[in-house]
Amino acid sequence: MLEKPQGMIRLEGVAKTFVMHLRGGARLPIVANVNFTVAAGTCVVLGGPSGIGKSSVLKMIYGNYRTDAGRILVSHRGEWRDVAAAPPRLVLEMRRETIGYVSQFLRTIPRVGALDIVTAAAHDGNVSEAEARGIASELLTRLNVPERLWSLPPATVSGGEQQRINIATGFAARRPVLLLDEPTASLDDANRAVVVELIAERKRRGVAILGIFHDAAVREQVADHIVDVTQFQPETAQHA
Repeated sequence: MLEKPQGMIRLEGVAKTFVMHLRGGARLPIVANVNFTVAAGTCVVLGGPSGIGKSSVLKMIYGNYRTDAGRILVSHRGEWRDVAAAPPRLVLEMRRETIGYVSQFLRTIPRVGALDIVTAAAHDGNVSEAEARGIASELLTRLNVPERLWSLPPATVSGGEQQRINIATGFAARRPVLLLDEPTASLDDANRAVVVELIAERKRRGVAILGIFHDAAVREQVADHIVDVTQFQPETAQHA
């Protein structure tokens, strides 16, 4: 039986290889022997050049990618649960209650207005409908999404506005674990500053944050610790 969690996220010996089925089953090693911990109230940043496997690590923690080896432990309902070995039903439960995810790409529902989408995300966090709508309105306002756009489906507004709605949706659901995959990409200075503030607020509330930030200035402001993913490159990848 696993011991009670001392952190919120813990990776132990995690490895991932992609199989290229359209290239005769060629194997592409991505990461190997990934080991690190993220404590509550801290922001750990995954560092290293593009293509090194940072996003793959986030997607394994979220359960989008399966692992080839190792354990991905996340504190869920006060117990360590291994995402790498969890059945789909448990992964979905952990997403509803414990693990939030914010990417630079729009993930939304067609024909549903932005305010309703963000409100639904906030409502998932066991708050009342009125409180959820207040959280959504505050986030959209802080992220400089004009109120005239709140009733429109995000797919009908500009790319920058879509990204800010996506960020609002991710932060509206107040999960104790938050994964951030380039949330500040393509944002202007004012909105990058808002995201930095949101991260600081979540840290003060005890949220464990794991993120990818290619913007050096943002990374320096939010990171309590940087994990260089280059150290987790498989030997075959290092000598390729």
